[in-house]
Amino acid sequence: MSDNELAAFIRARRESVTPADVGLPTGPRRRTPGLRRAELATLAGISVEYLTRIEQGRDRHPSPQILNALADALRLPNDERVYLRFAAKASSGYPFPCTGAESEPPAREVRPTVRALLDRLEPAPAVLLNRLTDVLAFTVGYERLTAPLGLLDAQFPNLVRFVFTDPRAKVAYPDWDRIADARITVLRSGSFGADPHLAELTAELTATAGAPFTDRMKPAPSSSRLTGIERLAHPESGELRLAYETLELPSADDQRLIVYLPADTATSTALDRLTGRRPGALRMVNG
Repeated sequence: MSDNELAAFIRARRESVTPADVGLPTGPRRRTPGLRRAELATLAGISVEYLTRIEQGRDRHPSPQILNALADALRLPNDERVYLRFAAKASSGYPFPCTGAESEPPAREVRPTVRALLDRLEPAPAVLLNRLTDVLAFTVGYERLTAPLGLLDAQFPNLVRFVFTDPRAKVAYPDWDRIADARITVLRSGSFGADPHLAELTAELTATAGAPFTDRMKPAPSSSRLTGIERLAHPESGELRLAYETLELPSADDQRLIVYLPADTATSTALDRLTGRRPGALRMVNG
């Protein structure tokens, strides 16, 4: 995040919001579809001169009250309000403390009992995630399933980052749009309030993934599906249909376990080959 991110962000959001979005009439002589500075200033209850100083980077210390007023005037969703706060912090150094679990770094430690549970789940593909969908631990079955896709190539793999920034993801997931929606839902359901760690990941993916990511972050968060079926185009085994179940660990762990099982006989056979197990080791389940 640059030291002038606050100015750039407010200017960009003002230019992307139409008068109709905020209940203002659309005049016939508008040169741009966005709001004029005078309109935003009026909506936020500040002077045009002050808004101009902020947008030009000449005032980098707006108070939390001013930021809240601008966020309300621009109808910013929760994730962009978080981003606005951290843009202000990067610009001015003003302390915006976060309280509660959201201020804690995403969990990366795996309890021994959870590792033992993963061992017992072999040969099923299973993965342990934290609230930002960082991959913390997995079974050998999961490694053999996903490593050929490139999902585990990064030093610190992350499911959302892979889906939105790795071109191989669109090959791996025939239903990419549905998978992308689901990954965003999981991400947002695991992070609440002013989560600085979610804000950091959001800022990164806003820059690297663009509209496919940001458009999905705009609607209000919805409940994530804890079970379902995913289709996977595997480079070695062809198309697989995987039924998944999500197990939420105690809230203090800030983690969830996803277990995959074959949803048809062809996938059952393919997973047996991938994991090197006897035929029928992973029996089909009805999705």
